[in-house]
Amino acid sequence: MQTLTRPEGTEPGDLNVSRRLLGGLFFAGYAAAAVSAEAAPIKTDDKDLVTGVEMIPSFDRAIPAYVARPKGRGAFPAVLVVSEVFGIHEYIRDTCRRLAKAGYVAIAPDFFVRHGDPAPVTDFAVIRKIVGDTTDAETEGDINATVAWLNGQRFVDPERKAITGFCWGGAVVWTACARKRDFRCGVAWYGRLARPPAGSFLGEPDRTWPLETIGRLKCPVLGLYAGKDQGIPLKDVEAAREILVRTKKTGSDIIVYPDAQHGFHADYRATYDAAAAQDGWSRMMLYFAQNGLPARRR
Repeated sequence: MQTLTRPEGTEPGDLNVSRRLLGGLFFAGYAAAAVSAEAAPIKTDDKDLVTGVEMIPSFDRAIPAYVARPKGRGAFPAVLVVSEVFGIHEYIRDTCRRLAKAGYVAIAPDFFVRHGDPAPVTDFAVIRKIVGDTTDAETEGDINATVAWLNGQRFVDPERKAITGFCWGGAVVWTACARKRDFRCGVAWYGRLARPPAGSFLGEPDRTWPLETIGRLKCPVLGLYAGKDQGIPLKDVEAAREILVRTKKTGSDIIVYPDAQHGFHADYRATYDAAAAQDGWSRMMLYFAQNGLPARRR
């Protein structure tokens, strides 16, 4: 197994044990590069839900998006779910079903579809190529398209939308909430904050990073971070806090779980931390409610 300890992939020195895939995926449908032999992923059924893949017309092509929503008459609040570097694998789909069980329309677009599917890949070099080839402009265009699609659905309340994301998606949450007024709030799970060094993965000069945009937030964001994250130093977290205070983004906040590692919500990884994950989820639900998106029970 591999222990994913950084926002955009594991460095060679971070490997926990062997590189072999231990006889294939332990949990069909989970990210091949990060699945853990010891993990016991949460499995959420689709009883009383409508689930499936929708094709979302984006700026250059239609993109697939996994959708989970409550059965019954809307309109429900909506949450746009931004994946990790592994794309729309079973953990992201299950997260959408959890949100749907709570009364939300959850949609997870495949932002990487133009360049490949990272979920079944075991080589991080290949995953980084897929993710690195996905530009900021493509991601922003797909977010715009997903928002437009949600606004056109009778089962969605177009005035009540939020965005959440994990790892790569956590950084996207910060930047999306600085660019768009479509969301009531965002929740960013351990997304990279600072620009990577030039020449490194995602270090291209035309990419935008949260520390460059937090001061322009157009809606409040809750950041959930790990004290033992090897890729997001606490100095970056403190820099983000300082910007929030200096720019008077009073509705935003950052929570740090001191003993947690990167990916602490990902229940298929070795770094999963049940206490931190459950507390973060509860805080996210409360944050949605405080910002006008209480769960819509049938």
